[in-house]
Amino acid sequence: MAQRFASKCSTVGHSLLGSLFNNSSGVLRSSHEIMGSIGCSNFLSQQHRTFIQMGTKLKVVDNSGAKIVKCIRANKGSSSKGARLGDTITASVKQAQPRGKVKKGEVVYGVVVRAAMQRGRCDGSEIKFDDNAVVLVNKQGEPVGTRVFGPVPHELRKKKHLKILTLGDYIV
Repeated sequence: MAQRFASKCSTVGHSLLGSLFNNSSGVLRSSHEIMGSIGCSNFLSQQHRTFIQMGTKLKVVDNSGAKIVKCIRANKGSSSKGARLGDTITASVKQAQPRGKVKKGEVVYGVVVRAAMQRGRCDGSEIKFDDNAVVLVNKQGEPVGTRVFGPVPHELRKKKHLKILTLGDYIV
């Protein structure tokens, strides 16, 4: 058992050390050069990005009056793992503005317009955002607010959320 563990550790070590070698000269680079080229803060503090699932807090990016919502359930258009860009969720309002259209504690529907998990596109590129954001909609799928702040991905067109696209600042 100890030999198997040692062999696994040595293969992991070889794969890590293999990336440290410079292929052109075969010289081992120092750790300071590697951390400088990769970026120490990015290398050590990468976030694990997942689906939007029950309990995820999302930022509201419209003028409906809500600021932060908490996902109760991923509805239509989402996989069993959770919601992604363009999917509809059911959420509870956790923070709201005093004189907004929605109040704290209300159960609302929302469309995910920004997700931190990356999503592949048809042309081979991938899109991901820094935060998770949602636009509140009614049961028919029409937006509650009259403005949408920030970028809106064009994947919403495939999910038939054209009204949100027209309200958005710019399409990514």
